[in-house]
Amino acid sequence: MSKCAVCRMPCEVKPQFVVLYGSQKGQAESLAEGIAEMAEEHGLVAELSCLSHTEKYNLEKENAPVVFIVSTTGDGEPPDNALQFVKHLKTKTLSTDHYTHLCYALLALGDTNYADFCNCGKTIERRLQELGAKQFYATGYADDGVGLEVVVEPWIEGLWKAIKGALSKMASDKSDVLKGEAGGPKETADSSIPHVQLNLLGITDHQSCESIKASAETLSKFASSSATQTAVSDLRPAFPAGSPVLASQARGTASVSTSAPKTQTGNAGVPGVALAASLTCSLPPLSESPLNVPALPPPYLDVSLQEVDSVEQIVGPLNKETLHAAPISRAVQLTRGDSVKRALLLELDVSAHPMATYHPGDSFDVFCPNKAEEVEDMLHRLGLHDQRNHRVHMSLCKDTKKKVSQLPSYMSQNISLLSLLTWCLEIRSVPKKAFLRALVEHTGDGVQKRRLQELCSRQGNADYNLYVRDSSLGVLELLAAFPSCSPPLSLLIELLPKLQPRPYSAASSCLRYPGKLHFVFNVVEFPACSGRLVGRRGLCTGWLFDLINPVLVSPEKEESSNSPALPKIHVSLRPSCSFRLPADVSAPFIMVGPGTGVAPFIGFLQQREQERKENPEAVFGETWLFFGCRHRDRDYLFREELEGFVSSGTLSHLKVCFSRDEEEEEEEEEEATTSAARPRYVQHNLLRNSQHITDTLLKQNGYFYVCGDAKNMAKDVNNALMEMIQTELQVDQLDAMKALAVLREEKRYLQDIWG
Repeated sequence: MSKCAVCRMPCEVKPQFVVLYGSQKGQAESLAEGIAEMAEEHGLVAELSCLSHTEKYNLEKENAPVVFIVSTTGDGEPPDNALQFVKHLKTKTLSTDHYTHLCYALLALGDTNYADFCNCGKTIERRLQELGAKQFYATGYADDGVGLEVVVEPWIEGLWKAIKGALSKMASDKSDVLKGEAGGPKETADSSIPHVQLNLLGITDHQSCESIKASAETLSKFASSSATQTAVSDLRPAFPAGSPVLASQARGTASVSTSAPKTQTGNAGVPGVALAASLTCSLPPLSESPLNVPALPPPYLDVSLQEVDSVEQIVGPLNKETLHAAPISRAVQLTRGDSVKRALLLELDVSAHPMATYHPGDSFDVFCPNKAEEVEDMLHRLGLHDQRNHRVHMSLCKDTKKKVSQLPSYMSQNISLLSLLTWCLEIRSVPKKAFLRALVEHTGDGVQKRRLQELCSRQGNADYNLYVRDSSLGVLELLAAFPSCSPPLSLLIELLPKLQPRPYSAASSCLRYPGKLHFVFNVVEFPACSGRLVGRRGLCTGWLFDLINPVLVSPEKEESSNSPALPKIHVSLRPSCSFRLPADVSAPFIMVGPGTGVAPFIGFLQQREQERKENPEAVFGETWLFFGCRHRDRDYLFREELEGFVSSGTLSHLKVCFSRDEEEEEEEEEEATTSAARPRYVQHNLLRNSQHITDTLLKQNGYFYVCGDAKNMAKDVNNALMEMIQTELQVDQLDAMKALAVLREEKRYLQDIWG
């Protein structure tokens, strides 16, 4: 063959698609990177970009299929790196045919414990469709409340067929156009591409969520989409039964049909049978099943430890220049010693910082280190204790298969190993399946290796949720359960998340306490479980408790005059744009805050009391507070202050309930029906005041605030509101939901809730 002939041979050009992500804590980014990396094994090329990097993509002219992976943060808001993109999409001057050339698929991440589930993804999808974009694959709504992988894995598995179908359809349409321009006969669209109704992949009701927790076989529920459109491929994401493996097929890894380890026999020659499953032991059918495991995350960091004369020993978080070191000026235990939960109030001196001008309703971040004992345990577990003061040197692997790789931006290049494990990595984080998959490669014992494969497999979904996710098992606890596993330091740096600050709500007003900031928290307790022999405290709340315990003032302990000085903690303000008192002081408002959820409302009422003193002639709206706790005499937080607000007229109505008290300890206002059951929870008291509440919200344009637990209380309160609106307005559930949606849209139904 001549040289010229070789030159004329066409080179293979792989079909291309675009992957765009918006991510707050890295989960959407990680999934987007994974899809981009899998593409090559499917004969495709993925162009990966963050939505904020507008110089790297141009949707106005994009002709390739586009895959969006987006999360939702805060009160249904887009991630920071997707804000400008969403703002652009909402531009009212864009025409309805602006994106008629665009072909897209979307995976939205959210949490059904919060009101605006997957709101960012829904917003993007709604606007894309309004602007003429065509969907080529069913949208996936992944719920972190039950496990993202329940929806993510089948969605990604079906994505490849959908992309190829979209590319085929585009090529066919382009060919038709060219033939039409050349005057040739016009062919019909490829009949091999089915036209099906779109189905939304997601979990939409409580019953589905419960079944997912109970069984690994239940992967998702398909809810019919409200919009019927023409599809360009089979839009139904693959299900596990009889389907090929998700990632192992994607990257050439065999569908791991790891056989179960041989059953050991006892002294009598009788096979040993496990009586109960646990973190480290499974039972049939899982223990005997072939497994579909995810692909091995490609390593991308070269990490070495260097002995140097001087190394950066960090005392405090790395980004101290953007934080405020605030002294703790007072610490008070609000609950009695025999209370189930220990609630503490901390007062910070912020007089020297700009955050001294915070507003009630604002929150702030507390930056805490990993527990010193756990860092020491991790050093020993990695076999690196003698090198704890060595410098960590990191560089990118030259031959990595990772599509996008970069050095962690939150780690200094002159940081010691001790500082890295103390301030940079979340060693308490619940291990993701990708981390478990990576551990398999560094586990020597066959039985332990098989169990790790089970926990990260699709067949082991239920076990993973039960023993790892739902138990909040930490990395160190997992490694302790699998002693033959010896991961390298690089694996932890690559796969563990950044140590995140913990947010708390302000529980004071700077009008009442100038230069001071109060916040309240329960000391979180994680009970013993399979994989955790003894209980432990939450990372930040346990750290704060240890800091202030020597000078803690409690109902059983008076404040000492010679208490030692308390340390400073690093904090940063997180201003709230919406969770604020009404701008119009005459507007009535209702607050629902059981337990420590009452914290921001103490700030609200302190602010309102000061405003009333400064403006005695002003007309102030009616105020309601619904508070609840277990026992009146053990954990009724801020009792004296709340009763003082009632006496001063600042708080018009205080409704309290005690879920564990056997009988009322004092007489309260008689109800119309004396036989009515005593209210146990805040939603019961809300229902007792149904007419007043609906009048306040729907006739007087009042505001409704909820603070506290997202998983139970916030949902119960929302259901109570719907029931009240249905009853008082004599409407059906759909109309009640619409009424609540209007309140949310008008920012008159506001939540500050946590999972």
